[in-house]
Amino acid sequence: MCFFTMSVAVADTHIFARGSNGSQYLVYSMAFTAAGELAMVLPLPVPRNSPEDAVRFINLERYADFFADMRLGIPLTRSVDAVSLGAPPLQVHDVGCFEASFVPKIADFDRLDERFRITDEVWAQLPIYRDYGFAVFKLKGKSTRQNVHPMAFEFPRRNPELLYFPTVHIHDRQLYSVADFHHTLYCQAGAEFSNYLDDWRRSDDIASTFVDIDRAQGIVDPNLHCWYLPLLGRRENADTFVGKNGGIPAAV
Repeated sequence: MCFFTMSVAVADTHIFARGSNGSQYLVYSMAFTAAGELAMVLPLPVPRNSPEDAVRFINLERYADFFADMRLGIPLTRSVDAVSLGAPPLQVHDVGCFEASFVPKIADFDRLDERFRITDEVWAQLPIYRDYGFAVFKLKGKSTRQNVHPMAFEFPRRNPELLYFPTVHIHDRQLYSVADFHHTLYCQAGAEFSNYLDDWRRSDDIASTFVDIDRAQGIVDPNLHCWYLPLLGRRENADTFVGKNGGIPAAV
């Protein structure tokens, strides 16, 4: 799920995921237009009762072209390439041009700045996330479209057999069963995921040939290929999981 705390227009979403032992790296990027300050909330399937320091935020301010490099390794077709371009306050991390926090559970949203909280009425529509944790990024809105450097972090994962992509849309405090997708998903996955990547396309070369491994700060395995999947058009408004019992949002 990607949830914004005020009305926003979003396009060109790119998400990268890689599992690493008991954790997962996630990199998220999009272009957006908003009238004022807002927060973006990403639910995370972390182990229950994770501590407040369970998520490690990674500053990619010096690697704003992370996804531009990622695309270099993907054998794109011309048609696809044209489209896919009360408690104490929670700790706030300076992560490049963002302020970021990890919210261990829904009740802890009361410890955020009031502007960036989510109402109980909204959470009532989202029972699936009742025991998730949440990465919250504070964004500065403006009336023109803006691109920001990717948001990146590493979190402990509840199920090591799944890679998670937050693809549910909530842009106006309402949850709809169908949404318009303009997403590009990337991942690196070991042999245990090979049976679940039939719809994905693999890079011709390993990642070190097209990604700046030093600037990626451990997010990308230099010796693995990358996989690519565009999610476009009207689809079931759902998160994406790769692995056993996983699936991608169905086209409508």
